[in-house]
Amino acid sequence: MKILLFSRPQVKLSADDIDKLFSLVENHGFSYAINSEFAAMVQSLTSRTIAPEAIYEGEVECDDEDALMLCCGGDGTLLEGVHRLKNKSIAIAAINFGHLGFLTAATREGIEELFADIAEHRLRIESRSMLAIEGIRQAGGVVTALNEVAAQRLEATMLNIEASVNGQTVAHYNGDGVIVATPTGSTAYSMSVGGPIVYPSSPNFIIIPIAPHNLTVRPLVVPSSVVIQLRVEGRGANILTSLDGRTHIMDCGAQLRIAKTPFDVKMVQLDGYSFFGTLRDKLMWGADPRNA
Repeated sequence: MKILLFSRPQVKLSADDIDKLFSLVENHGFSYAINSEFAAMVQSLTSRTIAPEAIYEGEVECDDEDALMLCCGGDGTLLEGVHRLKNKSIAIAAINFGHLGFLTAATREGIEELFADIAEHRLRIESRSMLAIEGIRQAGGVVTALNEVAAQRLEATMLNIEASVNGQTVAHYNGDGVIVATPTGSTAYSMSVGGPIVYPSSPNFIIIPIAPHNLTVRPLVVPSSVVIQLRVEGRGANILTSLDGRTHIMDCGAQLRIAKTPFDVKMVQLDGYSFFGTLRDKLMWGADPRNA
């Protein structure tokens, strides 16, 4: 089995973390490929030498559908890893070396369990919807997002965003912007501005206004089969669009077309994983001594 290793320079990995990771890869007899940024980190922190043929730049290509991408970091690292993985039929897992790690499969302390489950094929694979976005000119063509796309103000002026679903106007949102999120992204930016938490496998998307200048405006959950369009107007010259942490500056008057991608992301969770348990653990739901 081949492991596609991915990490980013901002992830705080120690030499012990790296040695443990590579020892587990080797002890289980896995081959590997590693992104150039991670390879440089490995070679600077440890005595290990990475063979040039094992290093990839940019997107990683792999036709072996039994391969697994393993991201070392937090949620941001996993999101970038998704966009580095060219073959979306390959499953992706993450070890939390970051902070919250809401999407990660294992912790730094649980890395041995993860590798044992990989070796024994005990992994649980979940399909996660992605967004396909048209209209971001600087990106060129169709771009994708696993968590969300947000159109928001760049200058100190209010935006007016007309949102429509399948050609029917939903509302004109006056405020700081609008987010369109997947169920996976419902626990990210969407949640921080008051959006609902949606079960990951739900066939839905969420439209959430950011700081709306109208107290009656509320988040809206729609089927993932629809096409959402955002037409952005404002007094300023530019707006900011963000997709899973990647940002683009665009002219006011931009129009975005948002729909479900024809493929899903295959996300790995350990056997016994519970979404509701994650909510209790990560968001401290019910953190009250009366519930102990």
